[in-house]
Amino acid sequence: MDYKAILEDIKPTAEEKQHIDKVSLDIMNFLQKACDEKGIDAKVALVGSVAKNTALKGKSDIDIFIAFPLDTEKKYLKKKGLELAHLCCDEFGGDAEHHFASHPYVTAEIGDCEVDIVPCYAIEDGSQLKSAVDRTILHTRYVKENLKESQEDEVLLLKRFMAMTGTYGSEFKVGGFAGYLCELLIINYGDFESTLKSAINWKYGHTIDLEGYGTAGNFKDPLIVIDPTDKNRNVGAALRLDKMAEFIQSARNYIFGDNKKDYFYPLKRDLNKDDILNEFKQRGSDLIAFRFDIPEMPLDTLHPQLRKTCEALERKLNSEEFNVFKADYWSDEVEKCVILLEMTTSKINSVKVNVGPKVFITQACENFAAKYGRQNCYVQGDFLVHTQEREFNDARDLISHIFTKEHIGLIKVGKNLKNIIINTFEFIDIEEVDEEFLDDFLNPGQYIVR
Repeated sequence: MDYKAILEDIKPTAEEKQHIDKVSLDIMNFLQKACDEKGIDAKVALVGSVAKNTALKGKSDIDIFIAFPLDTEKKYLKKKGLELAHLCCDEFGGDAEHHFASHPYVTAEIGDCEVDIVPCYAIEDGSQLKSAVDRTILHTRYVKENLKESQEDEVLLLKRFMAMTGTYGSEFKVGGFAGYLCELLIINYGDFESTLKSAINWKYGHTIDLEGYGTAGNFKDPLIVIDPTDKNRNVGAALRLDKMAEFIQSARNYIFGDNKKDYFYPLKRDLNKDDILNEFKQRGSDLIAFRFDIPEMPLDTLHPQLRKTCEALERKLNSEEFNVFKADYWSDEVEKCVILLEMTTSKINSVKVNVGPKVFITQACENFAAKYGRQNCYVQGDFLVHTQEREFNDARDLISHIFTKEHIGLIKVGKNLKNIIINTFEFIDIEEVDEEFLDDFLNPGQYIVR
């Protein structure tokens, strides 16, 4: 396939690239000059996709690292790193926002670009690692030395393909492929199509070890790509199994299917909420939707807690013999979250069987009979059981019971969410739920095939 037209759409224009390069250089020059004038022993470096020439159009975020010597005290690194970042924001009119990786860093909009200014340690190999961000300079260096110029476009094609099939991005919300992982795949397989043709035959635990370190046995992840700069790290560690599987099937659909060009562009969706609601109605499922407020917190902390809460509630409902067909959550990432449960069974009978010990265990059976009354116990299979009233026979009543101060401990809720759920939880009508989320809920496979 000829990818020329697609690359014209996804590569940064000459004007965009020139602007990004100028903003990057201006910031780097300012920061290095500030270091030199203040006697701060540090070197400023451009890292990330901009430095590697693998940034997609409109995604040219600038990552600038301030590398301090290994013997620098962490407290000094944090203090001076933030001080320099704030000086830079003042100089270029950016509003500094603090974020946190292994230590604080600053994000700001400068010259219409999102800029991260991150202090780190100047390491030469992974064994010197002192904070998680330290490898980034090594990653940039490795890719620039090993990715051929002709392969830069192949990385763009792979990133775009993954973005449009919902598998790109290592942040927890997505759980997909990181940009660095994409670059290593192209270095390993050579080009975009070869990567996809290889991926269709991947198995769980597929391994790529570009430098032949032989450390893959230390990992049990779905995809193992040994970091060329650190033999003790799997670059694919953040990749969830479902996203690896979606990529494999997307690759098959692309290689063996038609409409190849469409895989590089967003889905064409003419959403109509009435049609979506009618489709839910035709499924005959009982829908339970509720919302609650969310606290202000980093997204990579928020999303794991939302997922944990959703999955814990689903398990609890199933354990009480309510049958959850599907559960998922949506958040605007600012104010609120919605959890949607599609129930196969949301109302059940008012009694249940309480299973006791096997009849062969005399003392245990005597204890069970004493507790529940000998006349109330009977045998089911080889277990002593008795029939008792359910506390809840409607899933909504159980959910309302759980999300109270006294009972929220019945499920494992994200620690930052407990109090806010208790105080703001409320059931809502499905008509109030975001229509794109509802469409994704109904059609989970629409991104991986065109």
